[in-house]
This record gives sequence, structure tokens and C-alpha cells, in this order.
Amino acid sequence: MIQFYSENDFELAKAQEIRKWLQAVITSEEKTLGEISYIFCSDEYLLGLNQQFLQHNTYTDIISFDDCIGNMLQGEIYISTERVQENAAEFGISFEIELRRVMVHGILHFCGYKDKTLEEAAEMRRKEDEKLKMFHVEQ
Repeated sequence: MIQFYSENDFELAKAQEIRKWLQAVITSEEKTLGEISYIFCSDEYLLGLNQQFLQHNTYTDIISFDDCIGNMLQGEIYISTERVQENAAEFGISFEIELRRVMVHGILHFCGYKDKTLEEAAEMRRKEDEKLKMFHVEQ
């Protein structure tokens, strides 16, 4: 089950379509869905989590807490809608596309993809692009 929550005033558009797309992404990686919660929040809220749990004093767009068991994906994915908006403007893309990229980024982390090295980050970006195309195919 994929659930969407908000710690700010953000409301996810096309929630059912996004839920179906994320399920298709999980299936395409030969994983199964447990319980995944997306929590949309502010920069300050996510900064607090970053400081408390990761000892990082930096803003970020996403933090994921992986509770996966074997091939069953589950956990919490926190997304700063403010940071997504800033990144979308910086990259010259729509908020919706950047949000989907960040959302699938969290799923890909649960699937085992990393992004610490340049090589890992390049593979993560390739997988994000691949999975983003699935959203348009499904519609």
C-alpha cells in the first residue's frame, strides 16, 4: 500500500495515477510492495529530520527510511516540496516532473540503488529517467 501524507499544505495531484505508476516501477524491479508512506513537508521539517537522524546540517529534497524486508519494499519517504519547487525552477522543468523524479528516487533507493559515487549517481539518474518514462506510457 502506498500512502500520501502532508506536514504542510501540499496536496498531491493525480494521486491514484502516481500510486499505480509507483506500483508498476516496483514490479519492474521485481520487487513487491509492502507499506510505503510519502510525507510531503517543508524545508525546515526535513532539515530537522536530517539533523536528528543523519547528523547532517543541510537542506535536502528527500530523505528515505528503508524498512524493506527482502524483496518487499516498505518505509517512509519524506519530501520537501519547497526544495522540489526550487530544483524544478533551477533545472527549467515543471514542478510535477521534478516531484515524480524525487518520488521514484526514493523507491529506487529501496530497490538498492545508491548515489554516493559519481558512477552510482549516473546509474541512479539513468534509472530515474527510465522509470519516469513509465508514467507517460501508463497514462
